[in-house]
This record gives sequence, structure tokens and C-alpha cells, in this order.
Amino acid sequence: MSREPEPEREGQRWGFGAFLLVEAVFILSAVFITAIASTSGADLSSSMAFLLIGSIVPTVLAAAVAVVITLVRGNGPLIDLRLEWNWADVKVGLKLGALGMVLTYVAAMVWARFVGNQNATSTIGELVDGTTMPVSVAVVMFLYVCFVGPVCEELIYRGLLWGAIERQGWSRWAAFLLTTLIFAASHLEPLRTSLLIVIALPIGIARLITRRLTASVVAHVVNNFLPGLTILLIAVGVMPA
Repeated sequence: MSREPEPEREGQRWGFGAFLLVEAVFILSAVFITAIASTSGADLSSSMAFLLIGSIVPTVLAAAVAVVITLVRGNGPLIDLRLEWNWADVKVGLKLGALGMVLTYVAAMVWARFVGNQNATSTIGELVDGTTMPVSVAVVMFLYVCFVGPVCEELIYRGLLWGAIERQGWSRWAAFLLTTLIFAASHLEPLRTSLLIVIALPIGIARLITRRLTASVVAHVVNNFLPGLTILLIAVGVMPA
């Protein structure tokens, strides 16, 4: 585990306003795509296209805006978002990601027992549940859930938001707590918020102990792998829904 001090944020001219702008981009783009889909009278194949667009575009667009903000108002993502590559961080991310998978499984089982199995399912899981997707669509969804989504979300929450909190002079423990809570709430799935907090803990811990984003990205990818693979196998009809 790295115990080196957090680097100074010299030249960073962005803070909470940048995060609020990124969240606004995410929400408004999602609303816009949903509005188009609801008025298009789409058939199944078009609905699958809208499913991909509505799931992927808002998150990718928001993450892109976060990166642009660091380029225009700061030192770029490598410095401002702590996106430095480090093999030691990869190892930490793998370990905490594996722990997160176990924790997620246990938490989901407990949640399903007391709240109901349906409420433990993510929004994307509900959308593909019982639906046989074209293989190409299922593969794209798998890649998004396992890789693209985690990278983008880490850039936004444990990159941009974490940096905004630290810029205020708050401790990294405050950053860990707030980013975990806001990450869970931002999924806009009220019934699953407490479950999402549990899922987010190992990911946040990876960022906390290494002070860089690589570990949390790896932990997030590992944590999402089995759910993403399950969605893929169900979507193509290999596993029963």
C-alpha cells in the first residue's frame, strides 16, 4: 500500500461546480435520449439501439466533459484526476475487486432475502431480463458494464468529485465517505441505494489507500465482471433469465 503524501493540486482551477456541470450533462443527455426513444414508436431492434445509446452515451459524455474540464481549467486528467499508472495499484485493485465481488454477492443475497430478488436487480439487468439480444448488442453491453462504465464512473466520482472535495481542504476520509454516498445515490435507483453503498466500499477503499485512480478503476472492473458476464449470457440465451 502506498503511504506517500497526496500531491499538491497546484494549477487546479475547478471544484464542485465542475462536478455539478458533469452531473447535469449526464442527467440532461439521459433525459433527452429517453424522450426521443419514448416518442419514436421504436420496434424491438430500434429499442435495443436506444438501450445501448441510453446506457452508454450519458456516462461516456459526462466522463469526457470531466476530462475536458481538467484540460481547460487544470493540469489534465493524469495529474488532477490522479490517473497515474502503477502496477502496485493494479494489484491492490485486483485484491479489493475480488473482495468486492464476494461482498457484493453476500450483500445481494441478504438484500434479496429481506427486500426481494427483483429489487436487487440493476436497471440494466431489468432491461435485458428475459430478452434475447443480438450477439453484437450483448457484447457491447458486456464491454460497457465491465470496462467502459467503470472507467467513466471512476473518472467522475473518485476522480473529479474526489478532487473537488480535497481542493476544499477536507480529508481523504471525507472524500471517501462523500464519494461513496454520492456514487450510490447518483445511480437514481432508490431501492438499491444502500446495496450500492456496500458495493462501492471496496472500490473507494482502493482509491483511499493508494491515492490514485488506477486501483479503484481495476477494483470497479473486477467487481462488475461477473454481473456483466451474467447479463451477456442471459441476453444471448446461454443462461436462463
